[in-house]
Amino acid sequence: MTRTVSAARVAGLVGDFDRSPAYAGLAEALVLLIGDGRIAVDTRLPSERELTEALGVSRTTVTRAYAELRDAGYTVARQGAGTFTRVPGGRARAHDRALLPRPGDTDAIDLNCAAPSAPPGIAPAYAAAVAELPAYLGGHGYFPAGLPQLQQAVAAAYDARGLPTDPDQVMVTPGALAAASIVARAFSAPGDRVLVESPAYPNATDALRHAGARLVPADVDPESWDLAAVGAAVRQSAPRLAFLVPDFQNPTGHLMTDEQREEYATHLRRARTTAVVDEAHQALALEGQEMPRPFASYAADTITIGSGSKAYWGGLRLGWIRAPHAAMERLSRARVSLDLGAPVLEQLVLARLLEDDHVLAANRTRLREQRDALVDGVASELPEWSFRVPTGGLALWCRLPAPLGTAVADEAEQRGAIIAPGPVFAAEGGLDTFVRIPWSRPPDEMREAVRRIAAAWAVVRDRPSRRTTTGRRVMVA
Repeated sequence: MTRTVSAARVAGLVGDFDRSPAYAGLAEALVLLIGDGRIAVDTRLPSERELTEALGVSRTTVTRAYAELRDAGYTVARQGAGTFTRVPGGRARAHDRALLPRPGDTDAIDLNCAAPSAPPGIAPAYAAAVAELPAYLGGHGYFPAGLPQLQQAVAAAYDARGLPTDPDQVMVTPGALAAASIVARAFSAPGDRVLVESPAYPNATDALRHAGARLVPADVDPESWDLAAVGAAVRQSAPRLAFLVPDFQNPTGHLMTDEQREEYATHLRRARTTAVVDEAHQALALEGQEMPRPFASYAADTITIGSGSKAYWGGLRLGWIRAPHAAMERLSRARVSLDLGAPVLEQLVLARLLEDDHVLAANRTRLREQRDALVDGVASELPEWSFRVPTGGLALWCRLPAPLGTAVADEAEQRGAIIAPGPVFAAEGGLDTFVRIPWSRPPDEMREAVRRIAAAWAVVRDRPSRRTTTGRRVMVA
């Protein structure tokens, strides 16, 4: 079936584009729309006549804009069929062979990584940052603690959430995973016990294992945290660190209440355990709800990890650590043994994004629509599965009526939908009655992915159990 976009829809998306000259402004607006996926690849654009009427511009303006798009590689004209969107380099330009190494991967709907495309507003932020860059070219460009402008923006964000923060308490890192590695190196030694959630983000637990930590799993139930069990685990193991994700926990999507944070902090304080809190999803509250106070409000020694990659775009590759003043020297020593700082340009971009809420607000709206499409699809196509609808974050944690998560993921991959089975997130095995499905693609792709997963489930459910052969994929989110 040919995908089309109406002239009225295009007119609404391009908005008040630059008209000096109009054809160039229209072409630039369409490039951004195609590039960030708001107009999907292989979509037929409206005819020149239709778009001329919808925009109230001259036919020449639209003709020249379409010509600019063709010359730049963003459209192709098909004789007798119309003008269709494309991207320079084709679909493969968005794929990395480390993440999608198998035949057919580039044509699949990739839901292995909970990482959506860039929201509207990212490209203008980069353009503005490029204009700021010359002021920094006279220096060496190394900022191991972070660009002061970005440190101030991150600190101001914590201030606004009720957690007073000095910019000197902030260290900028190349993403939240790098931050976790720095913290593990600074505050744990081989053989130290570290409490981790299960299910949990697997790359974080791998970083702890590589640092030589002995992991102590604390189960996160499908409904919420079992804080009595957490307290028992902390008393029995007396871990040096506790890694936890209270804000839209990955993969369950749970949001820890203020009361739960206070109780959790009390357990850790009694054991003299330092909390390391991953807030990568904290900004993705999709219902406009008031968020609980930061965990560090209940435990002053908490080390907090944040991320711009989840809130804005994975390609931004920036995160940060917020820690007590007394911890910063140890973090700095650990950090310079890994790298000497994040790229200046991206730091300028993130500083600008943090100071203007419009891009984040637009991203939340988009993610909410994608979440709702996924939830509706799973509810209708997979009625045997159960799940809780998260009020934020990026993924749906689905419970199957039998331990067939790995088999479903294997079969779904054969049908062009890549998802992660529960065992990927288990600290010590198990969880094969679950799969994680991120709402990281546009609504129509989410619905198509669910149809493919449902077809896979129908096959797996009705056949005798068999060993699957698909190995674990590289996961980045």
